[in-house]
Amino acid sequence: MILQLIKFGIVGVIAAIVDVGVLVFLKELLYVDVLLASAISFCVSVTVNYLLSMSFVFKSKKQSKVKEFVLFVLLSIGGLCLNQFILWVGVKFTTVYYLVVKIFAMVIVPIYNFITRKIFLEEK
Repeated sequence: MILQLIKFGIVGVIAAIVDVGVLVFLKELLYVDVLLASAISFCVSVTVNYLLSMSFVFKSKKQSKVKEFVLFVLLSIGGLCLNQFILWVGVKFTTVYYLVVKIFAMVIVPIYNFITRKIFLEEK
């Protein structure tokens, strides 16, 4: 379990770099609204996270890759909703810089992600 958590953390860091990189690129260079930019960056990072997680972290159930990816995406939508809620509250109701709020969300959302993926995607 500890090795799995370490691998999950490494994959999470890679996905987080992709997430924040795309977010900053869209927000700062293309002037996309922060919530839209965050949704797009989150979706890109989910795809990267799926590819790495299911080949490096979790032992996949015996199911089609399409079904597995759809379930991964559905679980990630819950993470996206949590991410967006935290970002929305932080940006709309505080004076905290959006990247600080994003970092806070990036601490909370992975806990949800690990638990749901362990329960629903990993072979018992």
